[in-house]
Amino acid sequence: MRAGWGAATLVISLSLAACDGREESAIDNLANGANAAQVENSFRAEAREVLEPLRPPEPGTPGGLPPDAAPIEEGSIDPKGPQGAAQVVQGYYALLEQRRFDDAQDLWNEKGAIGAEDDEAFARRFRNFSEIHANIGAPGEMEGAAGSSYVTVPVQVYGRLAVNGKPWYKLRQVTLRRVNDVPGSSEADRRWHIESIGPYVAPVEGEAGDAAVANGSE
Repeated sequence: MRAGWGAATLVISLSLAACDGREESAIDNLANGANAAQVENSFRAEAREVLEPLRPPEPGTPGGLPPDAAPIEEGSIDPKGPQGAAQVVQGYYALLEQRRFDDAQDLWNEKGAIGAEDDEAFARRFRNFSEIHANIGAPGEMEGAAGSSYVTVPVQVYGRLAVNGKPWYKLRQVTLRRVNDVPGSSEADRRWHIESIGPYVAPVEGEAGDAAVANGSE
């Protein structure tokens, strides 16, 4: 009975689609005994092909990340340094892309407002997106304050709006914190955690960036 309802739902959704031949092909596949879920996944994949491509702006152009003139080679990353912080950011957005929201939330400071909020509330932040991707920029210099270290990492977030499939682009910056290796600090304290995510602010030459930015979500 479950498969029958799935097939019926799919047929209804196909009847609302544009008549370009794809829906007739999917219905034929259903009539020939194909699995409803497989047909629906195939139909969605074909539909995505006709959507406007995702083309985030190139680095150094308006809306793009600042150019990274000195990429770090694999194997030379200090997990306690700025590149280690950037790796956490890369992992965070990879988890969002996979829609593993519980795991992504674990990378936030668990004592902060976003890290401590309800799992469902955190996941709702991303319900308006059918796709989430990100390009990670070069991290800023590490700064210290009150026994902790901070690093800010620029991020170009892009995706697709669920309501209409339109591309969406935004420059953000992620501020991460770790407790320095001081007596009494735990292993978890000494790992990088996300403190905040806010609008990207270009650094001012000769001035240190402010580690505290407005809290954000994506």
